[in-house]
Amino acid sequence: MKICFLTARPDHPLLAATEKLLAPTHEVTHQPPPPTLSPPTLSPSSPLADVYLLKSRTPEALALARAYEERGARVLNSAAATELCQDRTAMAALALQAGLPFARTHTPGTLTHLTSLPALPFPHPLVVKSRHSRRDDLVARADTPAQLRALAADWPDEPVVIQQFTPNSGWDHKLWVIADQVFAANRRSELSDTPTTPPPPPLTPTDLPPSWLTLVRTVGKVFALDVYGVDVITTPTGTPLIVDINAFPGIRNQPGAPEALATLALRAAEG
Repeated sequence: MKICFLTARPDHPLLAATEKLLAPTHEVTHQPPPPTLSPPTLSPSSPLADVYLLKSRTPEALALARAYEERGARVLNSAAATELCQDRTAMAALALQAGLPFARTHTPGTLTHLTSLPALPFPHPLVVKSRHSRRDDLVARADTPAQLRALAADWPDEPVVIQQFTPNSGWDHKLWVIADQVFAANRRSELSDTPTTPPPPPLTPTDLPPSWLTLVRTVGKVFALDVYGVDVITTPTGTPLIVDINAFPGIRNQPGAPEALATLALRAAEG
């Protein structure tokens, strides 16, 4: 089988470990996204890989993935599913429409426009995020109007979404899925107002309630994702609340993740 990673970082720990598993008996290649957003030119006579794994989420990578899909190639995750997870407005709309417990989300336009509104849709504290998810995007908490104005001064033209802050333990539950196999860990929330809270015990899938496992797998079905991450917080009532969904996250330091990804790649290539 020929497996191609669409990525500018083939040395990423998850990809490198997966390649090490596949390389002895299969052909593994890498293709970085083109440097510009001009439509990729693919020769109709060049052979396709059996499956492409789309690790990059830049516009250039999405355009390249679409070009392969138009030639009939299998891409995981698809360009459409990956792009949907880049738009936090569309993400929230689909999640809520599907009945998932997703944080209520409002799209006010730019931060400058948000601070000019006579009334905010949610009371403080607010969670402010870039509408378009990307590396080094805006994810911040504003407890007061002054803090919101300070964010607007730094990010005046940034299209954003806002969510009402939900009190929680200060720790995010990071749930990752590769072809229905769930991995889990706790991470200190960058929005936490309780930095001295002691860390909870290490989180493993066996620690999760069965309803959480069902929930995170349902996300994959709703968003048509094979490799993805779901950020969950626990509300004061003990119920899970989804605050973000990511296509093909890093899934670092998770025993069994490279094996699961290699199995998925081969299954997709054979299918």
